[in-house]
Amino acid sequence: MTILPFPSFLDDVKEKGFKKAVFEGIDDSVERLTAGLNVQDLREAFRGESASRRPNPRLTPHADGFWLHMRPSYFNRDVTGMYPTFRLGWLSSYFVFFETITGILLMLWYTPSPEIAYGDMLTILSNVPLGQLMRDMHRLGAEFMVAVVALHMMRTWITGSYKKPRQFTWFSGLLLLVITGFLSFSGYLLPWDQLSLWAVTIGASMAEATPVVGDQVNLLLRGAPELGANGLLRFYLLHVLALPALLFVFFGVHYYKVVIHGHSLPPQKENIGEDSAKRVPLDKRVYFIPDMLTYEMFWLGATTFIITVLCIWFYHAPLENHADPQVTPLGTTAPWYFLWIQGALKLGDKFFWGVAFPSIALGGLAMLPYLDVTPSRRFAHRRFMLTIAMLLVSVTTVLSYMGLAKFAVQTSAETEIVHELTFEPAHAKVGVGRTIPFDQMIVGAYTTVQMHHHDEMSTNEMIAQISAETAANGQFAQMIQELKDQHLGANQLPLRFRSVPADEAPKLMQVMEEFAHHLDEVPQELPNVWGALVITDNQAGLKRLDWVVSWDTVLIEGGNVQLDDDGQPILVYATKQVAVTDSDGNPVLGEDGEALTEEVPVLDEDGNPVPVRRIYSDHLFIHQASAYFD
Repeated sequence: MTILPFPSFLDDVKEKGFKKAVFEGIDDSVERLTAGLNVQDLREAFRGESASRRPNPRLTPHADGFWLHMRPSYFNRDVTGMYPTFRLGWLSSYFVFFETITGILLMLWYTPSPEIAYGDMLTILSNVPLGQLMRDMHRLGAEFMVAVVALHMMRTWITGSYKKPRQFTWFSGLLLLVITGFLSFSGYLLPWDQLSLWAVTIGASMAEATPVVGDQVNLLLRGAPELGANGLLRFYLLHVLALPALLFVFFGVHYYKVVIHGHSLPPQKENIGEDSAKRVPLDKRVYFIPDMLTYEMFWLGATTFIITVLCIWFYHAPLENHADPQVTPLGTTAPWYFLWIQGALKLGDKFFWGVAFPSIALGGLAMLPYLDVTPSRRFAHRRFMLTIAMLLVSVTTVLSYMGLAKFAVQTSAETEIVHELTFEPAHAKVGVGRTIPFDQMIVGAYTTVQMHHHDEMSTNEMIAQISAETAANGQFAQMIQELKDQHLGANQLPLRFRSVPADEAPKLMQVMEEFAHHLDEVPQELPNVWGALVITDNQAGLKRLDWVVSWDTVLIEGGNVQLDDDGQPILVYATKQVAVTDSDGNPVLGEDGEALTEEVPVLDEDGNPVPVRRIYSDHLFIHQASAYFD
């Protein structure tokens, strides 16, 4: 007799024997854990055998279990294959939990502060075990989640699964799509790098176009006139608290409605006007345990494996330089899933295309089940709605293309070239101009003329000619003088170019060759072009690199270079004002008594007109401890 107020394991061993007591204890524990399935039931299920007990114990977990109470106990065989769902609903649910798990892991090492956030990102990437993998998986999972939810909505439209009685199921799914987009968008800012800051700045600026309350909404989002500590904290709270709370609430509502109404059958398998998803004949039932459970376990493993492989070998979440509100990067765009709005903004009014148009589009989608009241879900009977769906996809694709930085936003060739050489780290790439080893940044002025070989002139003669031209060019001379003034005369930089010391600085030579190659690719926009790189000592351990492009000005109308009959760019020639004189050489006076002047072309020594020479320059600083080079 036990001294405890309840039977103990030792009592069971004494009464039944050790082997039987252990087996019954394990069996009881498994049955409690699975809410009704014992070891024998699990063995039969995973062997594909029929249940030996009655009533069927495999139905019990759906009523008594915590995890399976929102899963149907059986499915119609017609919805268990890839068609008609393509498993997009399951993938959407998978990414909800996948993003939650990876996001919680990243939260452990992140602080939402402009002074700390970027450093925390570097710590996650370098010092946290598997930190980079978790960040890559979280970022890639967010991109996949937006795409999968959007595809899930489109599949529902195409198969007509929004029809009665699933109108509210469609509406809750649309809310989940909107929340998913904003959830990903709010997380875009958290790395606090240039890419995230300016992408979110573009997106948040659309709120200003809202009538009456636009400024207040924008201020509420940013927390200040410009994104800073308040804005980062608000986006962080939205990303980890407010939006996930809404997501899980409507996720539960959506899943509940799916279980209540059942998975809609393929349109061709359903009688017109009859919803038979809940009435599943016995011969067409596929029970969740074991068939669908093992199927979903396979998809769980396969999807996780694919994401892991992609993040280890093929994908790394971008991280640019620390966010700088005073430096606008070239070609900044909103996240890809909001490109369609950015493209629409290029069509006209900011309020209509940035606020009204997306609101009308989402409102139309919400009303879709109530506008399409035809009873049939068959494709042949829904040609109009399928046409609308294809038009929606086409318009979204075109608008997204229009939202790219290259569309309807013309950047001058010289600006793009210098940016290509000096752009900050993005997508695991960095401008080659930043990769010159510090000891190869030899102080001096270098020109791309050295890279062009002419039979009639030596390299030194070409460099001497360019030096003479720049000495006569007041704009270039002024730039060099400004450099001298900034260095307080400590660096006596001559107004002459020198040959690149290829033996001492092979990387510098390589960069100058690439500089020359980029300039040669745009002969029409930049005729007679040459480039220069001026390297100066800014202070101990810090050098300044000035990139210069000089070319003859061409005539540009409507954003296009104007060409003559021979296909050559039309140059703009320099002019000067001279006094109008009579036949005796005396100045001609006007009615006001002032001497008249006229504009005449400037001619060189040979009597040829002189083109207007233009100069574009930009600079960057490279520290000795920079990570862009070995």
